[in-house]
Amino acid sequence: MRIRTAVPAALAAAVLLGTGATATAATTAASHQSGLHLGFIQYNSPGSDDRSNRSLNAEWVNIHNNTGSSIQLRGYVLKDDTGYRYTFPSYRIGAGKTVKVHTGKGSQSAGHVYWGRGAYVWNNTSDKARLYKPNGDLRDSCAWTTRDNGTKQCH
Repeated sequence: MRIRTAVPAALAAAVLLGTGATATAATTAASHQSGLHLGFIQYNSPGSDDRSNRSLNAEWVNIHNNTGSSIQLRGYVLKDDTGYRYTFPSYRIGAGKTVKVHTGKGSQSAGHVYWGRGAYVWNNTSDKARLYKPNGDLRDSCAWTTRDNGTKQCH
């Protein structure tokens, strides 16, 4: 499920012209064209799930800023179905840039932040990542099942 804030121009044109284009196709195309969104998720780290920091950090979520301006992520929340929450510290994501949220421990750097957990967050069989704005509004979400084989492209 994606959260949209405006009717895509392609959909509006299709309705006006009566071309029969579906809302789903136009809306899906538009969701990747604007805004802050979940991009790609590695929910099953490669190799053995041995809870090593290396394995934990191989489980991650990419958040992409597909706008023309940088966005301050302080207070944004990344959450799973169980209720595990990562609240962003002060972190500015540049226009057109991606930040990778790793499950394990590490030092924040350009393009990488760390949840600091000693256990996995994302369920390998099915789960749903949600990104909330600081005011609590849902910005984006992305769900998967075992069909996705450990990775999920969300857009």
